[in-house]
Amino acid sequence: MSGTPAPVRPAVRVTIGQLAVSTDHAANRLAALDALHVASLAHADLLVLPEYAAGFDPQGVGPEHAEPLDGPFVSALRERAARTGVAVVAGTVLPGSTPARGVNAVVAIDGAGELVGVYRKVHLYDAFGHRESDRLEAGEPDAPPLVLDVGGLRFGVLTCYDLRFPESARRLVDAGAQVLVVPAAWAAGELKALHWRTLAVARAIENTAAVVAVGQAGRGVVGRSLLVGPDGEVGLELDDQPGIRTADIDGAALAAVRERNPSLGLRRYTVVPRG
Repeated sequence: MSGTPAPVRPAVRVTIGQLAVSTDHAANRLAALDALHVASLAHADLLVLPEYAAGFDPQGVGPEHAEPLDGPFVSALRERAARTGVAVVAGTVLPGSTPARGVNAVVAIDGAGELVGVYRKVHLYDAFGHRESDRLEAGEPDAPPLVLDVGGLRFGVLTCYDLRFPESARRLVDAGAQVLVVPAAWAAGELKALHWRTLAVARAIENTAAVVAVGQAGRGVVGRSLLVGPDGEVGLELDDQPGIRTADIDGAALAAVRERNPSLGLRRYTVVPRG
């Protein structure tokens, strides 16, 4: 790879795929490929799909939904990404270290169809009456941050419940992320949609980073995907129904916000993973 970074283009085009996901992996795979087709028609650089895009059950997701990285879901996304030139960030479940556990993971695939990284969810959703850790094993908190270069902008990956932990986002920004990508299946409930929106906006403001927060639609989840600018302004927001929308992230505008508000350079604390 060249040591010279790619120039930042006037804008990077991102498609949000707010899909309704079921336990039917074949149907979910087709829905993901359809979203990639729509992203390609929109001339998008990146498609973001929700957490658990390969398979989901609102009662709980576990090893029964796991597929390896060379399995049907990731393989299909890689093939279609290579054909269309659209990069993809998507949630899936990988096999765990034992048959009784899966791994909540997000894959990042570039526009050439190469798997450039995998993020394994660090903060499992053991809250609000849910127990992800009963079925899934957590990722290592000191694993290298997953940051994907698309169109000269750096996209850092976290997922769902991680949004409640500002350290997760800050660690990605420390690794060079200018945009935070948050695939989610944000559970519905009292005040939950408010929390989702508020936290996405907060992560944008405190990191002077754009946030692409993509939720699942359907039973048991809130949907309501949104794109937040680095100044906290919400530029795009969906309702609770399935939908695919495309918007541009202006790299120059992002840089201008960081110049006007240099808070990242004024910090006096660092983020260090706990063992």
